[in-house]
Amino acid sequence: MVLRSCWKSRHKTSCRGPAPCWVLLWFCVTQFVLGGGALGETKNVVQKDAEFDITYNDTVTSENQTIYAFNHTVSRNKSEGVRVTVDVSQGFESPILFVVRQKQAVLSFQIPLILRGLYQRKYPYNHVGRTLCQPPTRVASETQYFFVDVSTLSTQGTNYQLRVSRVESFTLHTDKKFSFTASPSQPQYFKYVFPDGVDTVIVKVNSDMTFPCSVMSIQDIQCPVYDLDNNVAFIGMYQTMTKKGAITVQRKDFPSNSFYVVVVVKTEDEACGGPLRFYPLRPDELIDAGNRSKIIDVIVTPAIKSEVYVMGMLFCLGIFLSFYLLTLLMACVENKRMKKSEVFQIPADMSPAETASLLGKNGDGQTPASPYEYGSFADNGSTLSSEAITDSATSTDNNYGYVGQEPFKRRPILNHLHHLAIRIDRSLDSVGRSRHESLSSVEEDDYDTLDDINSDKNIVRTKFLYVADLSRKDKRILSKKYQIYFWNIATIAVFYALPVVQLVITYQTVVNVTGNQDICYYNFLCAHPLGALSAFNNILSNLGYVLLGLLFLLIILKRDIVHQRALVRNDINALECGIPKHFGLYYAMGTALMMEGLLSACYHVCPNYTNFQFDTSFMYMIAGLCMLKLYQKRHPDINASAYTAYACLAGVIFFSVLGVVFGKGNNVFWIIFSVIHILATMLLSTQLYYMGRWRLDSGILRRMVHIIYTDSIRQCSGPMYIDRMVLLVMGNIVNWSLAAYGLLERPNDFASYLLAIAICNLLLYFAFYIIMKLRSGERIQCLALVCILFTAVVWGLALYFFFQGLSTWQKTPAESREHNRDCILLSFFDDHDIWHFLSSIAMFGSFLVLMTMDDDLDTVQRDKIFAF
Repeated sequence: MVLRSCWKSRHKTSCRGPAPCWVLLWFCVTQFVLGGGALGETKNVVQKDAEFDITYNDTVTSENQTIYAFNHTVSRNKSEGVRVTVDVSQGFESPILFVVRQKQAVLSFQIPLILRGLYQRKYPYNHVGRTLCQPPTRVASETQYFFVDVSTLSTQGTNYQLRVSRVESFTLHTDKKFSFTASPSQPQYFKYVFPDGVDTVIVKVNSDMTFPCSVMSIQDIQCPVYDLDNNVAFIGMYQTMTKKGAITVQRKDFPSNSFYVVVVVKTEDEACGGPLRFYPLRPDELIDAGNRSKIIDVIVTPAIKSEVYVMGMLFCLGIFLSFYLLTLLMACVENKRMKKSEVFQIPADMSPAETASLLGKNGDGQTPASPYEYGSFADNGSTLSSEAITDSATSTDNNYGYVGQEPFKRRPILNHLHHLAIRIDRSLDSVGRSRHESLSSVEEDDYDTLDDINSDKNIVRTKFLYVADLSRKDKRILSKKYQIYFWNIATIAVFYALPVVQLVITYQTVVNVTGNQDICYYNFLCAHPLGALSAFNNILSNLGYVLLGLLFLLIILKRDIVHQRALVRNDINALECGIPKHFGLYYAMGTALMMEGLLSACYHVCPNYTNFQFDTSFMYMIAGLCMLKLYQKRHPDINASAYTAYACLAGVIFFSVLGVVFGKGNNVFWIIFSVIHILATMLLSTQLYYMGRWRLDSGILRRMVHIIYTDSIRQCSGPMYIDRMVLLVMGNIVNWSLAAYGLLERPNDFASYLLAIAICNLLLYFAFYIIMKLRSGERIQCLALVCILFTAVVWGLALYFFFQGLSTWQKTPAESREHNRDCILLSFFDDHDIWHFLSSIAMFGSFLVLMTMDDDLDTVQRDKIFAF
């Protein structure tokens, strides 16, 4: 009505000049304000001068609003917190709004304070305590005012209690523990200022109570401070915690040289792995959360200085470079010993046949096999008759055999008669041509060894097989075949590592940008940052895998060169004696060890559930390559090709990923995996027992029934190879037990379970090899024995530190932090770093064992070395 009358009067009266128009407009506005006030209800606003540490009991309604005015002195050199605590009785129809107005900040909250949980559950809190943000002041001292406004829309009077107090211990001090109590509606935060000379600190928060779940946050000195469950993750660094929490803070990230330590208790415990109580999901239903107070201790300690970083890096380099020095020293000693032993001497009791053999002729005056056909049955590329093979295989006059047989007499073979072993009519050009041809390309058909010698395998069905029976292929072909292992794994490493490096860099960037410390499962009590990396020490400790893998490659390269030179000069030891020398698998093993170090370092950039396979993939490959190398030693002609081997390893890694993603509590997956595990064990046992002399085809069931009927029912004969059968039965018992354990227990860490299966089978096969070697009358040289004992001790120590369990992604990040521990070595390395050190040394020692364990056979004819 007021506006309408003003509008009519304006159009009835003409404005002559600007003054009458402004007067009329002012009159209309005045009438509108007065009229509005007359039409609306009046609200009583009361302002009170209030004081600290006094509890004010008042009542608020929609008709009255109370403003409490406070003032306090703020000093630049002294930080003093101010805390507002409000308690409201039950039974009010509308919430009460509290607004705290400061010079540079405004804080508002309602009571009841509604905090949301999962599935939009609502938890009301009637008792609220909030700490006011204190912006920094530029003057030495000033008086600041702030006001607390209390209002509501409720027509009924609601009683409340208001208290404003000073927080005397608002500033945390270095190495001094401070205890406090927090709850979801009463969060706490404190200020810390970097002292002079300290650039990095570790903020540690501890509690004797596992639950309620809480959040620890590090925020810059600015307003507002995000200290509620629904906004604590908006800024800064944060992590969930139960009993332990730790965050490393660097001065460079905070320009003000200070930060806030914020502790918030969550409304629910699901984020920390706790139970989630079931409530009916009804709209707008308020749920009583009960008592969720938690007593917490906080302490800020200085982190390590740069000198400790330098000491840690020097220690890591020194411990592994010492292996290089030791290897170099041993190589010099061995070279000196070999030079001293170069004495030209022919024994007087050497028989004419042995002399003819040294002269490069057989007993009938013919030349021996080609240097690249090193089996004792090769004669100008042809194969001997079955009678000759049977006679050689079954003769016991010169057996290097089992207990009960007369040990054969080793022929003294002189390395310095190699120039006499070359045929007189063979020129150096032909030798050079053979070497050149061995480096040429090989047709693809040459790699398939199993089908080519089916007929040969049927010939040598004798009681005992010898290495010469299974080493008759052209060395040029086999060398090319086994070199494919190295080139394939090198290619796999490049294509596997590049995406991994890119992914973990992305993970680290996300952690640094978002501040979410729950993404990565570090040992936060011993995580030393460097640059953008959050845990540099866990990455540095993987250097041993790379350096020792490279050292092993250098050792193999030296052996390879020595062997090739021996072949060039037609050294009879290299041609006819010892385990056939193939170095392709050794090169692949060294490369796998180096890649294990690289991928383990990538995993520890941000260890979590999704990238754990990076840390285990090449462990599977190392275990598989070691078993293949053990089998290749005595079966060089029938070993698996690189394509088949890597395809099987790819299947293992595929199952590892499936187990990590789908295996947790999935009965179907565990049944399928257990069946595959048992079938693979049976197939491998058959391959080992029959030495590859069997075929997996449509007629296998018919042959199995025939063997069972003829050997067990008709004549009830025992197994032909007793030792082999006993050891394989033990291996099957272990594997069936592991399969049953997985099927019944269904462990959460499927990748580690699969790795345990691979390691157990490797150890079983290694034990099988050692036992059969000793049963065959062979011996283990001193160097190999020292390597075995040293490796066993180091493996034991390494496993001790591995099972300390400083973190685990099988649990929630908060539960994982309960396992965190302080550094134990040089204040820089933790238990898992020591596991990296020791396991890399143990793997290197295991490789040396494989390399040296058959050195005692270097002067033994291959037709005297048993194949098992």
